[in-house]
Amino acid sequence: MAEVWVSALVGVLKMVALMYDIITFVPYYIVNRPDHKRKYSRRVKGRPIGGVPGGPYRAVDLPGGQLCTSLFPDCSTVDDLFVRAVQLYAAKPCLGTRELLSEEDEKQPNGRVFKKVLMGDYHWITYEEAFARATNFGSGLLALGQKPRKNTMIFSDTRAEWMIAAQACLKYNFPVVTLYATLGLDSIVHGVNQSEVSYVITSSALLPKFKGIIHKMPKLSHLIYIGGNRTPQISDFPSHVKVLSMAEVETMGAMPENIQTPVTQPKREDIAVIMYTSGSTGVPKGVLISHGNLMCGMAGQVQKIAGLSPGDTYVGYLPLAHVLELSAELSCVACGSCIGYSSPLTLTDQSSKIKKGSKGDLSILKPSLMAAVPVIMDRLYKGVEEKVQSRGPVFKAVFKFAYEYKLNNLLRGYDTPILNKLIFQKIRELLGGNIRMMLSGGAPLSEQTQRFMNVCFCCPVLQGYGLTETCGAGTITEVGDLSTGKVGAPLFCGEVRLRDWPEGKYTDQDKPHPRGEILMGGGNIVQGYHKMEEKTLEDFTEIEGIRYFCTGDIGQFEEDGCLRIIDRKKDLVKLQAGEYVALSQVETSLKMSPLVEQICVVGDSRHSCTVSLVVPNQKNLKCLAKEMKIEEEDVDKLCRNEKLSKEFLKKLNEYGVKAGVEKYCLPQAITLVPEPWMPDSGLVTDSFKLKRKAMENHYKADIARMYRR
Repeated sequence: MAEVWVSALVGVLKMVALMYDIITFVPYYIVNRPDHKRKYSRRVKGRPIGGVPGGPYRAVDLPGGQLCTSLFPDCSTVDDLFVRAVQLYAAKPCLGTRELLSEEDEKQPNGRVFKKVLMGDYHWITYEEAFARATNFGSGLLALGQKPRKNTMIFSDTRAEWMIAAQACLKYNFPVVTLYATLGLDSIVHGVNQSEVSYVITSSALLPKFKGIIHKMPKLSHLIYIGGNRTPQISDFPSHVKVLSMAEVETMGAMPENIQTPVTQPKREDIAVIMYTSGSTGVPKGVLISHGNLMCGMAGQVQKIAGLSPGDTYVGYLPLAHVLELSAELSCVACGSCIGYSSPLTLTDQSSKIKKGSKGDLSILKPSLMAAVPVIMDRLYKGVEEKVQSRGPVFKAVFKFAYEYKLNNLLRGYDTPILNKLIFQKIRELLGGNIRMMLSGGAPLSEQTQRFMNVCFCCPVLQGYGLTETCGAGTITEVGDLSTGKVGAPLFCGEVRLRDWPEGKYTDQDKPHPRGEILMGGGNIVQGYHKMEEKTLEDFTEIEGIRYFCTGDIGQFEEDGCLRIIDRKKDLVKLQAGEYVALSQVETSLKMSPLVEQICVVGDSRHSCTVSLVVPNQKNLKCLAKEMKIEEEDVDKLCRNEKLSKEFLKKLNEYGVKAGVEKYCLPQAITLVPEPWMPDSGLVTDSFKLKRKAMENHYKADIARMYRR
């Protein structure tokens, strides 16, 4: 009876919607011209120069036909951008940090203890204050003995002091060496020694990491810590290493005898950043990024962020050691926007470190702009989906109708202001309620998740493609693009070529679209790898006077000149029977299953199938166990249950077939892993990309067991 009633309700909603569409069609069409939106979305956005299928492709609306090299004509270095911003926006809020009111331990039912925090409001420093602090800090480093063009490392989580320290180094021409705060001790030693840094800026929480390894870093002379609530214990450090707080260095730099120290201004060709990659394929590589490279990359990126201005608020929470976050924040500062700092553990009201009943950072900050890696968007999608499924049949039916109705309208160029207000506003408030644009990068975003974000969060999601070696710049989709699955046309700062890859059977003569390895060229292509000449020669090349980076990704250009990523050379596995499996593509599809939290698909040319390691969604795993009459609550024991694993695999592959995954690509055995893969495990990067070699080594016994079945 209930099903009949719900069906009748949906029928009424459809009838009301039809009448509404008929009544509003003419005035909406005249005012908003959805036909123009569809035409704009379908227009050609990139074109091969000279008509050659493999490129180089450039943006069709490139100003004057020349690649852009700077955000503003009068700025040639990143420091110039900051100086200009301070002159224009001196009294405007620049960097914001939320006050920590209290911190307490909360015991979980399983006996584990989690830290929970209660946070207050954001406290802001102005552009003028940020500039003064950066100037004093840089002057203090000079007074301590640091020299221009000598490297200074920042090893810290994302926070306002990170940006202040970076701006100081950029101003005084100290190249900034970045390391992810989650890297292991061996990687820290490697980064410090290879970059030959004497000065390391870190946080008080990370300072103890250096105690056991400082003897392995002979050139390290100064450790400067960013203060926390507690003063760290510094007496354990050897006498030849000076340990100072950031505040002490700023005070030293503000002294009259030090503030007069001449500044060696950076030049465009000077190295601005040596950015160590997260090491997804081995030892982290130091990527040499000049001021000119960053300026070119930001010039291309900002052109796609329509209306970036002093009216925008950006939430900074991704690692600043990642090129996506660093270029995004530098661009915001250059354009007068304010940045409020957060962390993945305090981002939303439901974040793991936020005390129940209190507000996450987004609810207080209410940002208008946000960058995210796909794993975060996937979690948002699954979180909302779970809440919808937990409600009654009436709510589920109404939500499904609203979702499908809005999606159909968006694809036709229409919006649904009434549904936005009645249904989707509460979902928007999960991100603060004011997000006008999101940028996704770092890994492929599933079409399912992108559509969900468009519908439920009422904002465009711009999917970008770039790498550390391209300063994060390459391609970005447009706000008005109604399609999904593509990463956009080349930015104004660069161009893209496709190079044949015979082994994978990809060529620029393929029909209906030219395909091949993606080569990215322009002023945003970095100088190479620090002290890795052979690797630099292998990955970088020059064609017709333009420097290119060979990405290792396989792409195709479609009719509108936009790029679609279809494969990756290192992720392509040839099975025993000769079939090729693109592991990352299979993972992108399967990770959207409600049963999956994280997944790693493994292939081996000595075998005829793939196998998989899966971190299950604990709630849905328990639901599946109950359906199978398995009376067990302990997740570790559930993951070891053979009967449950077989049913899990069956349902996972059923989902994969519906998602369009070829049957030979689907895993024939799985291992359920109870603990999530976090960056500090060494199995994933800080943007949650899989480290395949590390995975295969860590789970070597499990993989061998799965293949023996």
